[in-house]
Amino acid sequence: MQYKVKLPKDYDMGIIRKRVQDNSHKTDGFLGLKFKAYLITEAEEKGYLYNSYAPLYLWNDPKGMNHFIFDGYFDNILASFGWQQINIGVPLMLNLKSDFNKSNFVVEHSGIIKETSSLVNSPLYSYDDYKEDSNNLGTLLFYNPDKWGYSHFSFYHDKPEIDLTEPLTVYEILHISES
Repeated sequence: MQYKVKLPKDYDMGIIRKRVQDNSHKTDGFLGLKFKAYLITEAEEKGYLYNSYAPLYLWNDPKGMNHFIFDGYFDNILASFGWQQINIGVPLMLNLKSDFNKSNFVVEHSGIIKETSSLVNSPLYSYDDYKEDSNNLGTLLFYNPDKWGYSHFSFYHDKPEIDLTEPLTVYEILHISES
């Protein structure tokens, strides 16, 4: 689950950093949560058109997610940023190292699952594109059959050197909550 709050290019991201510093402990040990990564992008980095606050959640079960969305916790987002689209994904692959919580950056590669007569040999399901990088601390691959899209996340301690021509988003991680 992820929502991406787009913020103006001149938005003071110190406000988001303070928000996370003051409140992120509230999701440590949250019911049904595997992890929540508090993610941001800043316009001055990599030439983004806007700043963003884009928390990423992985739930152990839907009960915790439903509790978060419908029992008042998501209301804090609505009150601060207005109505937000929540992107829901089905985890296809998860591999987190024991020091995953030391991640400071995550790289997201998003794409479309193309129409085909069979998904058996779908490139999405091929681990060739998602092999473990010895420098990363974890990988997560979500897909959404409603929109036929996917997002692959790779977590790193140090900011990775990446090809800026690739359709990638590099997020800074402000905090990781785990259950």
